[in-house]
Amino acid sequence: MPRRFIRGRKPLATATKKRRSTGREKNISPALQASVLGLLAKQNAALNETEIARALGLSRHELVQLCAVLGRLLEQGAVGKKGRRFALAAGQERLRGTLDLTAKGFGYAIPEGEQAKGGKDVYIAAHNLNGASQGDTILVAITGSGRSHREGRVIQILHRAVTQICGIFTASGAGGYVTPDDDRFPATLLIRRNDTLAAGDGMAVVAEIVDYGSERQGPSGRIVELLGDGRTASVQIRMAVLQGGLRERFPAEADTEAAELLPVTACAEGRQDLRHLPHVTIDGETARDFDDAICVERSGDQFVLYVSIADVSHYVRTGSAIDREAYLRGTSVYLPDRVLPMLPERLSNDLCSLVPDQDRPAFTAILRFDATGRRIGERYTKSLIKSRQRFTYTTVNQLLYLNEPQAQAAHRELVPMLEQASALTELLKKRRLARGSLEFNIPEPEVTLAGETVAAISLAERNRAHMLIEDCMLAANEAVAETLAKARHPVLYRIHEYPDPAKLEAFTDAAKALGFRLPQSEVNPAWFAQAIEQARNSPAEYIVNNLLLRTMQQARYSPENSGHFGLAAPYYLHFTSPIRRYPDLVAHRVLANLLAGHASDHARPVPAKTADLAEAGIHLSQCERKAIDVERNAHARCSCLLLMDRIGEVFAAIISGVTAFGLYVTLDDSYISGMVPLTSMADDYYLHDSRRYRLIGEASNRMYQLGDRVLVRLEQVDFSSKRLVFSLAPR
Repeated sequence: MPRRFIRGRKPLATATKKRRSTGREKNISPALQASVLGLLAKQNAALNETEIARALGLSRHELVQLCAVLGRLLEQGAVGKKGRRFALAAGQERLRGTLDLTAKGFGYAIPEGEQAKGGKDVYIAAHNLNGASQGDTILVAITGSGRSHREGRVIQILHRAVTQICGIFTASGAGGYVTPDDDRFPATLLIRRNDTLAAGDGMAVVAEIVDYGSERQGPSGRIVELLGDGRTASVQIRMAVLQGGLRERFPAEADTEAAELLPVTACAEGRQDLRHLPHVTIDGETARDFDDAICVERSGDQFVLYVSIADVSHYVRTGSAIDREAYLRGTSVYLPDRVLPMLPERLSNDLCSLVPDQDRPAFTAILRFDATGRRIGERYTKSLIKSRQRFTYTTVNQLLYLNEPQAQAAHRELVPMLEQASALTELLKKRRLARGSLEFNIPEPEVTLAGETVAAISLAERNRAHMLIEDCMLAANEAVAETLAKARHPVLYRIHEYPDPAKLEAFTDAAKALGFRLPQSEVNPAWFAQAIEQARNSPAEYIVNNLLLRTMQQARYSPENSGHFGLAAPYYLHFTSPIRRYPDLVAHRVLANLLAGHASDHARPVPAKTADLAEAGIHLSQCERKAIDVERNAHARCSCLLLMDRIGEVFAAIISGVTAFGLYVTLDDSYISGMVPLTSMADDYYLHDSRRYRLIGEASNRMYQLGDRVLVRLEQVDFSSKRLVFSLAPR
């Protein structure tokens, strides 16, 4: 910057005093403040005002603003001053992280690498975001510490996560604007006339952000894709995918690799031929990727369980294009009208899938159990199998538990093996429950589409066949985890830690409000199991199970084995679904190294050169949570589509939550959730009893409590927030 722009300026202290006296702080630019902090964060030495202005390329009229910003940062303690030079405040901790915004405007910085060390997120108030948006990689200065979180300020945006948004286009004379579909991005995006792509008014679109704007001017962009009618199922589900930032297409390099892969047609050296065993797969009706098959043999009073899993590691080599993409995805995502697979379909639905009557490479856990279901031996081998039958849960339920003659006649040869599997899994379940393993009963909503409309949302059927296959998979996962732990081979465990004490206290209060008497004993898995058993088949069963689930910590992946609280298992990992979960592929690679006699670092289990297993665990846990969020988002959108033409209808519901601002309700049958705002309850002034989870009318003493049955009238379907608003209806 030319020196003449600085010469003759008043000292900073004088300028600061003038700024205070004239109220100029109202015009302080958050963008300039962030730029100054970002610049100073990268310096090893302090800078004077001239050097800061030159580095930022400021014009003459911006110099007064620079003085004001520096004065404000001095007052806040964000920077220090020695002589005429400025630097970040001494001792101020800085960290790099990812921003997670809330719909209320504030956010949390998720520190890179700190989660592996037990670090907590950093709270960032709205006025300290400095222009950062959802998912951005940011540099944060720690400014203080609250009761449960550190507090910070964004000092630099290192990388913009969101370069495109989806939303609804509104036409205007000058072009129009896009209202973002995600309420964490509250600003509308200005679209100029030549950048509309001829979008129609009210059309769902994808827009690229060209300018992120400033405090004086909002963001602007251009439309790059027309999605279509926002009131159709396919468009709404696609918007959920885009909002979640999921990867929709495979790179060309990965597709090319997949196309060149050849099927395994012979039992090569090191692979045991198990094609003589009557393996079967058991999955849902709509499943297309079959990654696990079972077979059970009985010898006297002992059982041998074969759990054969698709040998994905045979095809997907560490560091290949397919592997790198699978690691980035972390998991397959299942939505009402589509699947976003972790692996290309050439693998997930063909080469790796254990389809019937085809030779397929597998990784088999051979587990021996005594007459009580106690595991007394285990062995693992690469194998070649041939599935005899692709069963569905419905068919197996008919064969084993409903004893339907027609189904039994059609599968006469396989019934004895399935009966042995049923006998074994009954023993496994009994032992598991005896040690305190939890059996949550939370119905899963299932969306039925009819073309572009949502025809119904109902509860997915869950029968004893589901439990049979689950107990086989749990047995294999526990056995592999224990084997690798005792061999001291690093792997990603599936850990589930002790519940948060504060949430546990809240659950205890809620359970008492519902009339349950909780065990007076140490809080352990058995304690939770007793609470679940008390609620079984009661009207409040769904509420209790949901509250218990919220009390639990989120299960996650970690190389440090701390056990699985919910399963009451000292050793647990994921081994049985490598087609759709990357941590399972990690377990396969590590187990293969062990069988081959290699050192634990012989072959890297994850592709990134710099990623260790701790970082991989964090990344893959985040991928899982992102997938769950998108699946819930898609369900919420489908709920809105189902009910958008039913305003004014009355539904039976249960009160599933009580807050100071209203009631949460869950509709019977569909288990769709919505809210009754307190502002709609105009018949009385209601007081919130937080300890007993209820609202009490001050004049009428009328009470609405957690678990109460109510009738509700649908008042509003809000597509922008994906929320349903109800009012209480008279009985």
